[in-house]
Amino acid sequence: MDVPALKALKTSQFEGLAAGYRTLSDAASQGKDDIENSISAKMRGKLAGVGADAAHTQLSEVAQNFHYIQVECGLISTALRAFASDIGPAKKKFDAAVADAAAHRFTVGDDGSVGFPAGGEEDGKTVAGGTATSAADPTARAIAHQAAGVDPNPHHAVAQDIADRIFDALNEATAVDDKWGPQLRKLRADDDLTVSAADWADAQQDMAGVDKDAASYLGHLKAPPAHGQAADNAAWWKSLSPQDQADYLAAYPGRIGALDGLPADVRDEANRTVLAETRGNYQHQLDAIPPPPKEWADIADPSGRGVHTPEWTVWNAEYGDQYSKLDGVRGRLKGMDAIQARFDATGTDGLPEAYLLGFDPDGKGDGKAIVANGNPDTADHTAIYVPGTGSKLDKIGGDLNRGVNLWQASHQLDPNAKISTITWLDYNAPDTIPQATQDSYAHDGAPALRGFIDGNAAAHEAATGGRAHTTLIGHSYGSTLIGDTAKYTYPDDGWAGDPMPVDDVVVAGSPGMQAAHPGDLGLDPTHMWAEGAGGNDHIVRDGGRAMGLGGDGNIPTDRAFGGNVMQSDAGDHSAYWNMHNGKPSVSLQNQADVIVGRYGDAKLVYASPYGNPR
Repeated sequence: MDVPALKALKTSQFEGLAAGYRTLSDAASQGKDDIENSISAKMRGKLAGVGADAAHTQLSEVAQNFHYIQVECGLISTALRAFASDIGPAKKKFDAAVADAAAHRFTVGDDGSVGFPAGGEEDGKTVAGGTATSAADPTARAIAHQAAGVDPNPHHAVAQDIADRIFDALNEATAVDDKWGPQLRKLRADDDLTVSAADWADAQQDMAGVDKDAASYLGHLKAPPAHGQAADNAAWWKSLSPQDQADYLAAYPGRIGALDGLPADVRDEANRTVLAETRGNYQHQLDAIPPPPKEWADIADPSGRGVHTPEWTVWNAEYGDQYSKLDGVRGRLKGMDAIQARFDATGTDGLPEAYLLGFDPDGKGDGKAIVANGNPDTADHTAIYVPGTGSKLDKIGGDLNRGVNLWQASHQLDPNAKISTITWLDYNAPDTIPQATQDSYAHDGAPALRGFIDGNAAAHEAATGGRAHTTLIGHSYGSTLIGDTAKYTYPDDGWAGDPMPVDDVVVAGSPGMQAAHPGDLGLDPTHMWAEGAGGNDHIVRDGGRAMGLGGDGNIPTDRAFGGNVMQSDAGDHSAYWNMHNGKPSVSLQNQADVIVGRYGDAKLVYASPYGNPR
């Protein structure tokens, strides 16, 4: 950075560029949303066949391109604002020094030197003018100041001070330029028309770089409340200016996506960015390793044992260890593909837009994801489904389908209502039946579930001024988690029985909620609903009772528990959410009746002895 460059620099120009990139990012975001939730959704509702499938694939690629543009332009906008913010103080110092030089009728050279005119007298003669220069070395600078101080020309000392100020401003500006120049160049995309896994992996690196270099600029943003409750998070987000919100989304999507209480569309935008970048990074890791060739030869050795092919032997020696270490990556990618498949299904059979309300591929042990069918912030009826033992990101496809079936069954009952069904996997579920006999998984997961439930209520309150009719549904160990959550007082772990902001609780295949009666959980027994199934389901329920997950030996399907027990045609522990030729099973239909508040239509084995729900 030199004098002409810093003199010509205008931070307003960079702020204008930042605004332009922000506009482009917003336009790309709108384009993505239009394709995914309008054009493609309508096509899925009306068209089918090979041609339609090809069109959907092409539109999906265009939407991905728009998403990439949105993310990268958002980063560029934030980076440009950060550059303008960082260089602004140096620019102000420089301009002030140059203005002072002009006021004294000094000249400023392109090298930062300051020329001063003749002035003062020595031996009866006017002292000649000269040039003042500065230096970084403290000793050299002190000598220059000493010389200027004894010079009978009074302009010399003033010029020296100005030269030092210009020198310091140039150094500060150069440091900012050296920091941001390379970073801004990194934000350039490659010159092809394909958004590849490598492009998304690069975008993730870009984000990390901007986050690091923009720390001073982003530091002015008001941080989310430390350990804040959902209502605190909602109030914080609302307090930010639109620009601050945009900068937070661009630089910290992972943080924003995880904050309970924020609007669903904000969390969705943030988490989709994390998903796209993570998926690109994971796929890029896999692409770096050639796929394994055929492992076994067609013939066996004389002993009858298999023989590895020469190609596989060579591949295994070079890549086998790396390949095996990426098993977890492949599993996570399978889960991400299932989430993307749900995005792509919008419009099929009237299915509404999906919202990714939480995503962390490595969080909570087995990865986490929260996916909503329909916007819960504006829904009339919301159902939150909590899966049980064995749930993980790798296998989330089945749990997402259950959320879809819940929406379809509920929508069939009340097609005019706004309905949102949410698959909530934000806890480390037990992996095995022996692990599911322990309370620790439910105890540890309770704060996250309580925070989400509170956040769902806070976001709906902010959007509509009221609350949706909310049903909490737990499958298997998920019901045990609901029991602990019902007793949980956020954030103190005080077990004081602070009531959850839900209207109904449904449990299916519950091994116990660690309570003898709904009232022990602060729940209205007339709004407590349970289902049991055939086959292996009794092993789970009776096993939970035997291991103490009930209360005084009671589990929710017992008459003594005190809630409503609904009929079920589920043949086994996993069949509660089955659809048959587009129509819900009895067990699914009963859950839908509760979700839309048609309590009288639910088919019961026996009703709560405390009366009918109102």
